[in-house]
Amino acid sequence: MKIKVLFDKIALNKDLRTGWGVSFLVEGKILFDAGEKGEWLLENMGILGVDINKIERVVISHDHWDHTGGLWQILKERKGIKVYSCPGFSKEFKDKVKESQADLIEAGKLTEISQDIFITGEISGAYHGKYMPEQALVLKTGNGLTIVTGCAHPGILKIVEKVKTKFPGEQVYSVLGGFHLKESDKRAIEIVVEGFKKLGVLKAGPTHCSGEKAEEEFMKKYGINFVKIQVGQEIEV
Repeated sequence: MKIKVLFDKIALNKDLRTGWGVSFLVEGKILFDAGEKGEWLLENMGILGVDINKIERVVISHDHWDHTGGLWQILKERKGIKVYSCPGFSKEFKDKVKESQADLIEAGKLTEISQDIFITGEISGAYHGKYMPEQALVLKTGNGLTIVTGCAHPGILKIVEKVKTKFPGEQVYSVLGGFHLKESDKRAIEIVVEGFKKLGVLKAGPTHCSGEKAEEEFMKKYGINFVKIQVGQEIEV
């Protein structure tokens, strides 16, 4: 399967917009998160030759502005599209999706949304002391499982462990996205990297809220199996 990076903090070239938040496109048809601003997301899609009319479903990892910001422009362009949220997302978010004439689907548990493409369903996390529900994307390929995360507020190791329990015996080929380690100290980061190794994760691609220290530590420990995430990049999993 192919994952195209549509939005993130760095890009392959200066023509592409960058900012806070992430957006990934799987197989040209599943959009995972939408970055901070719709205008920038659509601009990048145009430069990268992405046909918005081929996008069948949108998955939102969690209800934060830097992951939902670009969604509203997408919904203006694609009336009636399926939007997958967690049941615990805010009423404001759900109402806005419905008002946009999209088909809101609240997934509480593991759900296959396209062939070999799954969402984990709601995983409990916390942000600034408040409950923060989040879901991740899981791709099942010949190489094993690829997990794509938005911010990993529940804890990136908790997300990987949960996926492994849902797919017993499956190899975790790669984990890509926000790992939410930006404010973590060196030892906490080392524990996460060690946890990845113990869980048998073959490739790691931390970006967004993972933080520079975490990216450096993963790069050091993973070497050639470190995946650098940049807007415009296409990742084969």
